[in-house]
Amino acid sequence: MKQKELERLLQGAPAHPSPTAALEQYLTPARSAAAALYFAASQGDISGKRVADLGCGTGILAVGAGLLGASEVVGVDIDERAVEAARGFGSEMGLKLEFRSGDIRLFHGEFDTVIMNPPFGAQRRHADRPFLQKAFEVAPVVYSFHLARTEDWVRREASGAGFTVTHKNKYVFAIRHLYEFHRKERQEVEVLLFRMESGR
Repeated sequence: MKQKELERLLQGAPAHPSPTAALEQYLTPARSAAAALYFAASQGDISGKRVADLGCGTGILAVGAGLLGASEVVGVDIDERAVEAARGFGSEMGLKLEFRSGDIRLFHGEFDTVIMNPPFGAQRRHADRPFLQKAFEVAPVVYSFHLARTEDWVRREASGAGFTVTHKNKYVFAIRHLYEFHRKERQEVEVLLFRMESGR
């Protein structure tokens, strides 16, 4: 499947049914999701691999991993309504994926790859830390989106867990007006996708 076709399919990802500001629930842009997934696939980290998506939302990254041939995909999110939407999206794409509702800190499993877009910590500083900690626990290769300005912090978190940043790719997310505190109809945010690999 070509990247453009993947992007087209991912544009069908449902919006969050009832987004909550405290959980920083934003839909990953289809173009960025497709580019990130295609890059991960080019590194040999998707096809035939067990993939987890922590904080999966409505499933755009998990479904994309399934479309690119992952042998197993598990998505987890604390929002049951988002999980239901993700299940529907996966079924619509003809995929057999597993979506679980629950706190990612209580999530367990063994995977080859984690790919995720955790909360950026705009509402609660370092809200992405538990996601990174869990990702480092369940897989030797982690792909994670973070605000570009937090790069040094992400590198310290990775190093402390015995992981090395092997790649970083820059994206611009266009965040649409969702919450009362948003002053602009659309705001562009510079984001980095980090590929991190365990040294163990």
